[in-house]
Formats: sequence, structure tokens, C-alpha cells
Amino acid sequence: MIISRKIQIRLNVFFITAAVLLIAVLSMYEMGYLDELLNILAKDNYIFYWMMLVGVFAEIVAGSMGMGYGVICTTTLLFLNIPPHIVSASIHSAESFTTAAGSLSHIKLKNVSKSLVKKLAVPAVIGAIIGAVSLTYLGEYYAKITKTLIAFYTLYLGIQILSNAFKNKQNRAMKKKTNLTRLGVIGGFIDSFAGGGWGPLVTGTLIKNAFTPRFAVGSSTVAKFILTLTAAITFFFTLGIQHWNIILGLLIGGIITAPFSAMLTAKLPVKKMFLVIGILVIVMSSITIYKSVFK
Repeated sequence: MIISRKIQIRLNVFFITAAVLLIAVLSMYEMGYLDELLNILAKDNYIFYWMMLVGVFAEIVAGSMGMGYGVICTTTLLFLNIPPHIVSASIHSAESFTTAAGSLSHIKLKNVSKSLVKKLAVPAVIGAIIGAVSLTYLGEYYAKITKTLIAFYTLYLGIQILSNAFKNKQNRAMKKKTNLTRLGVIGGFIDSFAGGGWGPLVTGTLIKNAFTPRFAVGSSTVAKFILTLTAAITFFFTLGIQHWNIILGLLIGGIITAPFSAMLTAKLPVKKMFLVIGILVIVMSSITIYKSVFK
């Protein structure tokens, strides 16, 4: 029942978005701009279409495992030699919409603890602003070093994801004390600076420390939306809009897949997904590190 309601909410978002996009395309066709748009989308070796595929894949991963959208997108964009500050700015701009849809679903399903959201979101916003401003400067002037550091971080996340494939679920009777302020600041900074990592760090920590899973995931998702929007706005004021074809590709790919991720959750073998995604992230991060250090 809960899953069907979640699917219905996401389908409503999907159909509204599809209608808006259809109207936009028809309007451009009527005004004679459609051919020009298609030419623009073909720029940079058709990166818009490649980003659509990345957005679809990342949303499938996030839908089945509850985390991983930012990690997959960041790893892929770094692998394609996109500058770190453009990577994070593009991901957070696109993710503002996908996390909004996920947050709406969790709110409707009553999976959100308001007090937990406040304790996470306020420090996460501070961390996100610091991370975005830091990356803007470092990405411009120390791109190679920043790229290498982020690649090492995604390598670490890949190892963490891979290790989840071999973990057994355990019942935890006691909730461990968690410094939510520190967790929010660090999670917000890392997510904004590295382009992802909130899910594995924050949601993973909450669940590991025996917070009720539905409230841990739902509240973390809403806090993630708030920090993502904050990071996107900060990047807009510091960088402006760059590589919008990347943003649009990730956004459309994620929106297309989001309504069906709840159905995929029940169908896909999660342990095997952890295994495949972990290996993929490790390999791509290792190649990025090698290219950054030795070339």
C-alpha cells in the first residue's frame, strides 16, 4: 500500500513534468526553434544525451539503494574530465528537482521527523555554503589537486558501497548517541564540495546508529533537498550557469526514472547492485586518480 502510494505520487510528478516538457517542445517547434535546439544539444560530442543516460542510471541506483545519485554522477563527470566545480554545480542544480520529488513522496507517506530534519538541515546548509564557496575557488585555481582529492573520496565511497554487499542485516535494540549538528555540517560540506556523499555518510550513519529506517531515510532526504537547493543557489551566484546541457541531461534522465524507482526497489537484487556499483565506482575513480597524477 505504501509503495503504491509512493509510486502514484512520483507518477503525478512525472506526468506534470512530461506535460510541461511536451508543451515547451511544441512551442519551440511552432516558433521554428526546434532545429536550433537540436543542434545545441548535439554540441560537445552529444554530452546532453550521455548525461541523460547517466541521470537514468544514477536514479535507478538511488531508487534501489536509497543513495548513490551524487556518487555515480560525480564519478562519471570526473571520468569525462569535467572540472570539479562544474561537476558539483551541475549535479546540485539537477538534483534540486529530483530531491524535491523524493521529499514530497516521503512527506506524503509520513516518513519525515520534523525535529530530525531541523537538526540536520540547519548545519547542512552552513556546510553546503562553505563547501560550494571553497570548491568555486579551488576548482578554478587548483583543479588538478581538487579533482584528485575528490576522486580519492569517491574511491573511498566505492569501497564503502562494495562492503555493503557483504554485510548482514542485524537487529539493533539501542539507538546510539549521534552528534547531528556535526553530522549535518560535515555531510553538507562533503556533498557540496565533492558533488555527492550525503546518502552514504548521513543516511548510512543514522541507520547504523539505530534510527528508525523510514524516518532516517525520509528526514535525511528532506534535509538533502534543502542543502542541495542551497548549494545550487550558491553555485549560481559564484559561477553563474555553466554547461546547462549537463544539468538538463541529468535532470531529464532522473525525472524520467524517478516515478518507477519504487517499483525497481522491489525487483532489483540490492546486494548485487551494491557489488556492481561499488566495483564500477572504484574502477572509474582509480582511472581518474591515475590520469590526474601520472598524466
